Amino acid sequence: MQIIKTREELRAAVRALRADGRRIGFVPTMGYLHVGHMTLVERSQAENGATVVSIFVNPLQFGKNEDLDKYPRDLARDSAMLEAAGVDILFAPDVREMYPSPMLTVVDVPTIGSQLEGEVRPGHFAGVATVVTKLFNLVQPDAAYFGEKDYQQVQIIRRMVEDLAQPVRVVAVATVREPDGLACSSRNVYLTEDERKAAVIVPRALDLAERLVREGLKDPVALEAELTAFLKREPLAEPDVVAVRHATTLQRVTDLSDEAVVVALFVRFGTTRLLDNRVIAPVSRAEDTH
Repeated sequence: MQIIKTREELRAAVRALRADGRRIGFVPTMGYLHVGHMTLVERSQAENGATVVSIFVNPLQFGKNEDLDKYPRDLARDSAMLEAAGVDILFAPDVREMYPSPMLTVVDVPTIGSQLEGEVRPGHFAGVATVVTKLFNLVQPDAAYFGEKDYQQVQIIRRMVEDLAQPVRVVAVATVREPDGLACSSRNVYLTEDERKAAVIVPRALDLAERLVREGLKDPVALEAELTAFLKREPLAEPDVVAVRHATTLQRVTDLSDEAVVVALFVRFGTTRLLDNRVIAPVSRAEDTH
C-alpha cells in the first residue's frame, strides 16, 4: 500500500492506476477506522480494480465549539488496518496540504444542508461538500463509498454530484451496527460506560418508529412527538433532532402512507452527539413486497 501525503504524489499515483486500466473506488474518511469504514473498503474492492482511502480530519466541517482538536486520531493503527485489507493507496494529507491558503470557494447544497443536523451545526455540510469536491478532483474516482449512517450527508453528496455533473457514482452502504444495535461510529469512543449503555435507546427509537408506522400511525408530527418522548425516558439522552422527512428530498411530509420517509435522529449523550436513521416504506408498499 502506498501512503501518500501530497496532492502531486496522489495525482501521479492515480495516473499510474489509470494507465494500468484499473477502475478506482474511493472511500473518504476522517480516520479512527472501525468495522463500518472497513465495510466500505470491502465494497469498493469488490467493485473496482483499485481502492483509494483518504484520512483527513476536515476543519471546515467543525464549528467553533465542536470536537476538532479532540477528534480521535491514530494514523499508524488506521494504516495497518488498511494495508491488511489490501488497499492500494492511503491519502493522508495534513491541513496545510489540503488548504495551502484560506478557502475562498465553498460548495454548498443549502436546501438540504441547512436543515436537520445542519440546523444545529451551521456550515457543517458546506464544509463536507467542499472537501468532498476537492477530494473527488484529486482522486478522480469512478465510484465513491459512503455509509448510510450519515444519511443526510449521502443525500447532499448525491445532489451535489448531480448538480455539478461530477463524473463519479455515489454508493451508499448500509449502516454497520454493534451487537446491541448501536451504529458504529468513531465518536462512540467518547461515551462513558454509562452513556454507552444508555445509547442503545437510539436504535430502539428507530425500532419504535417502524412499529408505529406499521401499526397505522400516519401523522409525522405525532410520530416525532412519540419518538421524542421515548428518547427522553433515558435521563442521559438529549435529543437535538428528531425528524421524519421525505426519504430523498428531506422535505417535510404530511402523511406517512404516501411515500418512503427517513426517521433522522441526532441525540447527545454528555458532550457526544450520535447520529442514526432508518428509511421506512409506506405500509401499502411494504405489504406489496411480501
